[in-house]
This record gives sequence, C-alpha cells and structure tokens, in this order.
Amino acid sequence: MLRHGILGLLNYGDMSGYQIMAVFRDSLNYFWTAQTSQIYRELQTLEERGYVTHTVVKGGSRPDSKLFSITDEGKCELLKWLGTENCFDSRSRLLMLTFFRGELSTAENIRFFRSIKESALKFGSGMNMPEGSADLYSKAIDMPERSIYWKMTVEYGKMYTKMLCDWCDSCIKMLEGEEK
Repeated sequence: MLRHGILGLLNYGDMSGYQIMAVFRDSLNYFWTAQTSQIYRELQTLEERGYVTHTVVKGGSRPDSKLFSITDEGKCELLKWLGTENCFDSRSRLLMLTFFRGELSTAENIRFFRSIKESALKFGSGMNMPEGSADLYSKAIDMPERSIYWKMTVEYGKMYTKMLCDWCDSCIKMLEGEEK
C-alpha cells in the first residue's frame, strides 16, 4: 500500500523524497504510517520496477537532490490498484483483543478501553490538520476537483473516531455494571 500511496502523490506532480515525506506526514500519515527509511526504500523499488524515474537537481551550496516522477507504467499500476472494487477488510486486531479479554480482570479491561478511547480522541483531535492540508494542497497542485476525495477521507476519520469513542464508552459501561 505504501507503494501506491507514493505513486498517488507523484501522480499530482514531481517531488523529491523530502517533499513526499512532508506531504505524507501532513495527509496520508493519519491513516497509513511510514518511516522515512521505508519511503526511500520504496522509491528505490518503484524505480527498479520502472514505475518512477528521477532526475538530479543540483543544489548549489546545498546537496543535490533527486526529483521523482511517475512513469506511464507507474500510472497504469496506480489505476489498476484504484480499480480494486472491494477493499473491505473485516480483520481487526482490536476486536481480536476484545474477544479474549475475559482472561483479564474487569479493572484491567476498563483501563484498556479507556486507553483506546484516549488514543482515538488524540487521533480525532488531529483531523483538523489534514482537512486544512486538503485545502492547501488543492490550491498548490491546481486540481481542486480532487480535494473532495481528500475531504471524504478526513470525514471517515472523524466518524470512525466518534464511533470508536462511543463503543469504548459502551464497553466500559457494561464492565462497570459487571463490577457491582
């Protein structure tokens, strides 16, 4: 998936590895994390497969940098991936952990659900940043019609956060009733 995220970003325009990391951090990182080393390693693989090329940009007093571009083959790969009809995945680590929590004490499980809710709230509080990034990048790449899909992604994040918090509250309430 990282491969396709990078191809998707390069489809908007040529970027250096540093620029890809910055855009990734401001947008994709809210639902798909990647380390700097993973991005550079994936760029190398994409180039080996013929999906991207690079040109060296002389840095003058600064080090030279590579400017990556998507190739026709890379665009075909991106479109093939985007054509995936159903990407729903019912697997959930959280639900697997929840299913077997009966092995732990009620107090431990209440702490678990409070921790999940706290993490969800932290995640949700950051959703304003990608919404602003969507507007900013929409203007920068001069493709405003594409930003609606970025906003759909942000909306999903907000709704998912609310659902997760509500679910955690419900689980805690059930467990607190069990304690009595």
